[in-house]
Amino acid sequence: MNITLNNIHKRFGPVHANKGITAAFGEGQIVGILGENGAGKSTLMKILSGFQPADSGEILLDNNHIRYDGPQSALAYGIGMLQQDPLDVGAFTVLENYVFGRSDRFLPKWRDAEQELLQLVQRFGFDLDPDTPIENLSIAQRQQLEIIRLLGLGVQALILDEPTTGISAEQKATLFDALRRLAHQDKLVVLLVSHKLEDVIDLCDSVIVLRSGENVGSMLMPETHTLSPALMNETKARLVQMMFGQELPQQKRQSAATSRAIMQLNNLHVQDKRLHIAGVSLTVHAGEVIGLAGLDGSGQELFMRAVCGLTRTAEGKIHVGNQDLTGKPYRQFMTNGVVFGAAGRLEEGLIAGLTLTEHIALVDDTQAFIDWQTLSKATQEKIAHYNVRGRPSDEIQQLSGGNQQRVLMALLPEQPELLILEQPTRGLDVDSAHWIWEQLLFRRQHGTAIIFSSPELDELVAYSDRILVFYSGRIHEVTDVSGTTIDQLGHLIGGEFSQ
Repeated sequence: MNITLNNIHKRFGPVHANKGITAAFGEGQIVGILGENGAGKSTLMKILSGFQPADSGEILLDNNHIRYDGPQSALAYGIGMLQQDPLDVGAFTVLENYVFGRSDRFLPKWRDAEQELLQLVQRFGFDLDPDTPIENLSIAQRQQLEIIRLLGLGVQALILDEPTTGISAEQKATLFDALRRLAHQDKLVVLLVSHKLEDVIDLCDSVIVLRSGENVGSMLMPETHTLSPALMNETKARLVQMMFGQELPQQKRQSAATSRAIMQLNNLHVQDKRLHIAGVSLTVHAGEVIGLAGLDGSGQELFMRAVCGLTRTAEGKIHVGNQDLTGKPYRQFMTNGVVFGAAGRLEEGLIAGLTLTEHIALVDDTQAFIDWQTLSKATQEKIAHYNVRGRPSDEIQQLSGGNQQRVLMALLPEQPELLILEQPTRGLDVDSAHWIWEQLLFRRQHGTAIIFSSPELDELVAYSDRILVFYSGRIHEVTDVSGTTIDQLGHLIGGEFSQ
């Protein structure tokens, strides 16, 4: 299959997301779709996969003009998309999700479907059990299932939107091996939407770069085995220049930690159905940044929710300042200056269907009655200050992921005692991630302590004063972060500290 997009336009109100984009993708190729947040990448791929209609322009498959009215119609033409958050059904098992969406889903041949599923699992080295409920799968396993489901539906073009967000290096290696096989052996078109330059350089044969809704150029990727550190840096610099029109400043490593204790954990025990984190004693100081590292599901998410009252502890004490908040709800922690930010923007942090002004209203506790005119003005000021591409009347789901993250930052208190943040730069491009950290470090300079998790090892090393490495519920503390390499941290994440 060969795909041509010709003069694609798409508007959302005053926002011109795609401005006459033309691009071509050939079978057997892995093509990266690069661009800053809000550049129009996801919009373009949703048009190609039928999730959104274009305002104008055309799609050609093997030089034949096609038109479809939704994702099912696109699948019928052999085009499928793996969303950043996989579109599976939580109440179903792996096998039930595999057959979901087929024409025979009401009377499926379960044995045949299971055999197909297991053959694909084995071929790509995936880790899936047909009887496992979706709620028990990691994000990487859910992605594996969605890829297999799309292959079972016969796709010839596979689009992946930020597929390495929130997965481990080992899981990424498995995914990339599968994608190379699909493109280079099975001759599928594989399109990778990503903000991670290392991933694009490692996986893709070529890239196209979007900026402000336009296709500003393309570039062939060098062979990975020929990449010296100098050539890698040169390639990254060229891609950054294409994405942003300029080089980005380097963040200088600094520390603002003081001796004032913000939070003290004493022999803390936390557990859920799978993990038991035992005997954690830790003091968090004002102005300190503590990074949490570990494979997906190693306990860092459970730990973060426990130390802000969202998950009950089994044993031990939590003190914030002079207050014993053990067993208290999150509202009590907020009152004492502890604020949590979830990785799932629309799942936990924001509310789909509400406007930006309505989100500001939810966190504004200064007025007994809502003055919408005043709030709209305040929202416009927030939009300007946080450089959000949107209007006060826009519903939050209309914004790109990067702009949603900027809104989340605008909703945070200006100077909390402690920020606990799950993957604060999840799905963000280099410039947006740099901007988020500028805002966080400004708060840190004024005494706010920060605990954050990230799957990006370079981010952990760049910003943390200390790193807690989680492995199967066990924790290893890295105090000399400046003397720790990415490779050493990777080995710790793999559990080598337990030996």
